[in-house]
Amino acid sequence: MTGSPTPPPSAPRPVEPLWRHMLGNRLRRLRRDRGETLGETAGRAGISPQYLSEMERGAKDPSSEMIAAVAGALGVTLLDLTIAVAAELHAVGEQRTAHAPSRGAVALAA
Repeated sequence: MTGSPTPPPSAPRPVEPLWRHMLGNRLRRLRRDRGETLGETAGRAGISPQYLSEMERGAKDPSSEMIAAVAGALGVTLLDLTIAVAAELHAVGEQRTAHAPSRGAVALAA
C-alpha cells in the first residue's frame, strides 16, 4: 500500500475551565473568607441564596449586573473580581501549555 503514513493519534485536549466556573469558585472563596453564609451575602446583593449558590457552582451564566451586585456584597469591585478570575484562567492556560507536548515531541514519538 503506497501513500502517506497515517498521522499519530493526538492526545485528547484537556477541556479549558469555563469563565462561569472560575467566577463561581472565586465568589465562594471570597464569601467563605468573610465567614458568611449564602443567605447573608445574597441578601446584601439583592438576590436569592439559591441563585448565589448556582453562581458559585457555575450553573448560571449571570449578567454583569448580577456579578457586580455580588462583588459589591463581598466588598470587592467588579474590576478586581474580573482581574482575579482572568488571572486564574491565565494561570490554568499556562499550566496546560507547560504540560502539553510540543508538535515536535509528538512527531518524534511516532
